[in-house]
Amino acid sequence: MKIYTKTGDKGTTRLVDGSTVDKFNPRVEAYGTVDELNSWVGEIRHRLRETPALNSMEPVLEDIQSLLFNLGSRLACEKDETLALLPDVTTEHIETLERQMDLWDQDLPELRNFILPAGHGVTTALHLARTVCRRAERRTAAVSRTDSRFGNCLIYLNRLSDFFFLAARWANLKTGHDDVLWKKS
Repeated sequence: MKIYTKTGDKGTTRLVDGSTVDKFNPRVEAYGTVDELNSWVGEIRHRLRETPALNSMEPVLEDIQSLLFNLGSRLACEKDETLALLPDVTTEHIETLERQMDLWDQDLPELRNFILPAGHGVTTALHLARTVCRRAERRTAAVSRTDSRFGNCLIYLNRLSDFFFLAARWANLKTGHDDVLWKKS
């Protein structure tokens, strides 16, 4: 099977369930941004190989990548019968993120100032993932506004952006970098 299908040459694409939509459809924007986020998580995992102090993050991020793939496939589906066949995003997935954040937060000094997305290379990549995650959340909110089946997807992305923020702070801590404070001028 060839990778190119030419079906998108006129500005349309097919969803998982076979529906044809414009490439600027809110669903395409949402799952495309989730895909972009997933690529950033892959980049972070690559950077972790060079940072032994952060090795414990790798399996957590691998699980997140798989779940982001599931989440994106759900966003790429309109028909109930096809959606029912796809892996769901559950409250357990959300709670798993929360438990991990609680563990990292125990190690971190209290945050009393705004911080800049800076520090170790893994930290800056985590902040990039956080900002892409926020965009994915906004795009998913647009889909969720007219389709209530994506409530857990929206909650998960909201929690995931918080996860990336805490992960960035934790990465700085574990690599001996201070958070870079915002200087009000």
